[in-house]
Amino acid sequence: MRAPAANKPHLIHFTQTGSSEDGFLISTQLAEKLPFPVKRIFWLQQVPENKVRGHHAHHTTQEVLVVLQGQVAVTLESLAGECKFLLNQSDTGLFIPARTWVKLTFSDNAIALCLASTDFEEADYIRDYAQFRQICLASR
Repeated sequence: MRAPAANKPHLIHFTQTGSSEDGFLISTQLAEKLPFPVKRIFWLQQVPENKVRGHHAHHTTQEVLVVLQGQVAVTLESLAGECKFLLNQSDTGLFIPARTWVKLTFSDNAIALCLASTDFEEADYIRDYAQFRQICLASR
């Protein structure tokens, strides 16, 4: 089953098995809950507390962000407006569609894992906010 509203940010709940006595295994179950095939995986760690990262969007790349440790406050902006999420459960991912401006604020010792739909390509990044707004307005 693919995630609903594939063009809007939304939470994805992954399968978790195990117990507090033995630990937990969290899985995407052969990626059935991911809205795209994963081409790249990367993670962010040792980001200073309250440091804001992101400040960009992508032309085509879609992402799912999972916080493995700590918490990350996420602010997203797209044609649909602005929305905020607080990620602090490793069994929940946040789907971030293409053409969505991202700001991430990290807690101390947070670790965030990102699943991306494309390989890294600098040309896919929109790093200027004014340009991002212009692209959004043009696509209405």
